[in-house]
Amino acid sequence: PSSDPSLRHYSSCSGCARREIGSGRMTTGGRAVLLLPLLVVSALFAQIRASDPLFHESFDEGFEGSWVVSGKEEYSGVWKHEKSDGHEDYGLLVSEPARKYAIVKELDSPVTLKDGTVVLQFEVRLQNGLECGGAYLKYIRPQEAGWDAKEFDNDTPYTIMFGPDKCGSTNKVHFILKHKNPKTGKYVEHHLKSPPSVPYDKLSHVYTAILKPDNEVRILVDGEEKSKANFLSADDFEPALIPSKTIPDPDDKKPEDWDERAKIPDPAAVKPDDWDEDAPTEILDEEATKPEGWLDDEPEEVDDPEAAKPEDWDDEEDGEWEAPKIDNPKCEEAPGCGEWKRPMKQNPAYKGKWHAPMIDNPNYKGIWKPQEIPNPEYFELDKPDFDPIAAIGIEIWTMQDGILFDNILIADDEKVATAILEKTWKPKFDVEKEKQKAEEAAAADSEDLSEFQVIHSSDVFRTLYLPFTVSLHACYS
Repeated sequence: PSSDPSLRHYSSCSGCARREIGSGRMTTGGRAVLLLPLLVVSALFAQIRASDPLFHESFDEGFEGSWVVSGKEEYSGVWKHEKSDGHEDYGLLVSEPARKYAIVKELDSPVTLKDGTVVLQFEVRLQNGLECGGAYLKYIRPQEAGWDAKEFDNDTPYTIMFGPDKCGSTNKVHFILKHKNPKTGKYVEHHLKSPPSVPYDKLSHVYTAILKPDNEVRILVDGEEKSKANFLSADDFEPALIPSKTIPDPDDKKPEDWDERAKIPDPAAVKPDDWDEDAPTEILDEEATKPEGWLDDEPEEVDDPEAAKPEDWDDEEDGEWEAPKIDNPKCEEAPGCGEWKRPMKQNPAYKGKWHAPMIDNPNYKGIWKPQEIPNPEYFELDKPDFDPIAAIGIEIWTMQDGILFDNILIADDEKVATAILEKTWKPKFDVEKEKQKAEEAAAADSEDLSEFQVIHSSDVFRTLYLPFTVSLHACYS
């Protein structure tokens, strides 16, 4: 305790201190200390800090020096710092088609995903479309000591992979979590079962993944929720984050006398004496009669009377020339030509191969399954044990160029991400959308004009050229 009576009073009476602070002053030993301005400044500073993203790459400046291009030979694609088409805004551009690309940015300090909300967000514009390729980000977990960013490749371990991927039947916004099994120490990829599809246009789009402390993850495209899941739900991720409690015993074997047949042929059944297995399926219809007017002496085909032997036909080399055949015109008016034959009909005595009828199998035991045993990889947890994000990487293969990445963001506040979206992406998207509408309208007008020209071209000919043609013909006549 202080020997100063006024300080002892302050130390033992926080309520007194608050009453003094309420006036904006606190008296200590006769000295006035201005606290209210200090508290206001501190609160304002805290608010500013809270409104800042944890990481934001706008690519306003060049990426060299802060992003590291992979030195692996297979990644031959060239990254460029270019403006988005029609804008003054810069981004990171995939400049060549049919190439592999890899680039990584190490964060100043790892971002933890275990506490509170975390928002992952970035923009992508597929300026030349996307027929086959990826446009996703990998959020890299901390690497072993001595790791060199130039070694970044497909095998570099990540925590989350997120973003568009489209090729063939694949059309999805990936969200993949790599989670470590605490029992085995192995990392397992867990894929979101119901990811949204990739917008099919050439406009700028923003992709957002919001990880909540209650194990919820929400996927947004252009600020609109497209998918929502729970990390611990077996219905939302494949495979499930938490393994099943039991598994089929891999050492269990089906007994030799195990009968899986639900039905069996009746062993007591006997083939009837009148069952003829050799009877044909069809027999001649003895009741049929030849139709009246049938031309027995007329062939169904005759020589083509208009055909002539080619002038260059050489009988010695080409053989005797024969006229090609045509359908006999006389047969067209008659019910038929040539030799009449009785038609076939279904044999009423036909029964086919005899089989004993099926009966319930008295020895049926059902479909055999191995017995369940405790799963040695099973574990329980209240929330995922996320690895921190130590770097952000783009590692893709694509058949299209013109893919532009921009405004890569990590935040711990949804409002911060939304504010940056509204400020950076929304104005560009609105301009692109209006331009798209204008182009579509112009294309529609052009199509309508083409149809008009086709429809009325004959009218124009009759109006302008036909009178001239008639007059010209009259002059020559």
